[in-house]
Amino acid sequence: MTTTPRAHTETGTAKQQWAGGLTAFAGVMLMIAGLLSVFRGIMAIAQDNVFVTTPNYVFKFDLTSWGWIHLVLGVIAVAVSVGLFGPATWARVAGVGIAGLVIIANFLSLPYYPVWSVVMIAMSGFIIWALCVVKRDDSITGP
Repeated sequence: MTTTPRAHTETGTAKQQWAGGLTAFAGVMLMIAGLLSVFRGIMAIAQDNVFVTTPNYVFKFDLTSWGWIHLVLGVIAVAVSVGLFGPATWARVAGVGIAGLVIIANFLSLPYYPVWSVVMIAMSGFIIWALCVVKRDDSITGP
């Protein structure tokens, strides 16, 4: 017997659902990470005494500066996450880039809020994984 076109279509549909699910996962996680980063930024800008200050830290910035960095990264992450809910390649590339920047920012601000920084690094790692595991031919295409 020969392979029917229906079997090929079902396999293609399963791949598209897998790709769509991972992209949606990355979009939701990036939106959550972005919102949490916005809140962290506002918290650092409004009240510096919420965070622990570490003396003699190599990457020491004023906590207000860290607040602005996290606020800007969070706003960009939320904007990019909205683009991930559609089949936009730019959003996948930008999502990987912004998640990488979130990892770097949280690593550099690790002494100020250690547990939260580790959680955000892990969350951003999952976002990068979900955006990179989907191949170009698996991406969602319209009819």
